[in-house]
Amino acid sequence: MATYVVMEPPGRGEKVDATAFIRDGFTWLGLLAPPLWLAWHRLWIEAGLAFVVMGLLSMAGQNLRLGLASSLLSLLVSFYVGLEGQGLRIAALRRRGWHEWGVVRAGRLDDAEIRHALEVEEHAEDIAPPRIVPDAALARPAQPGMALGLTHIPGRP
Repeated sequence: MATYVVMEPPGRGEKVDATAFIRDGFTWLGLLAPPLWLAWHRLWIEAGLAFVVMGLLSMAGQNLRLGLASSLLSLLVSFYVGLEGQGLRIAALRRRGWHEWGVVRAGRLDDAEIRHALEVEEHAEDIAPPRIVPDAALARPAQPGMALGLTHIPGRP
């Protein structure tokens, strides 16, 4: 079973369908084409940085005649994006004001969405509705002093 991190947008009640489910784990497309995968997920700065680093490692390998070593260093960048790509997505959403609702374990994304909806519905029933009539324990105490009309005057029997 996979683990999905559930991220909610800043305005929770506004967009119900805007909840993001991010699968926590290795991403093969991030390994095969790191800059393209990062750009696809709108991680522009990270995509540019990966592209520049991979290009610099390739140029350094040609100029220094490193051959296989520069390819292996470039492969390290690919492995990093494959391993930490989903974490970079979660961090980018946090920077944009999203917050983490929790974690859902499911076999597929559809199952994760269903489990999340059921948990949200279950917790919504647990919350007590607001009271229309205020609680008597929260009422203000009687003010000492003079009263007008047919009421009790404090200090007199």
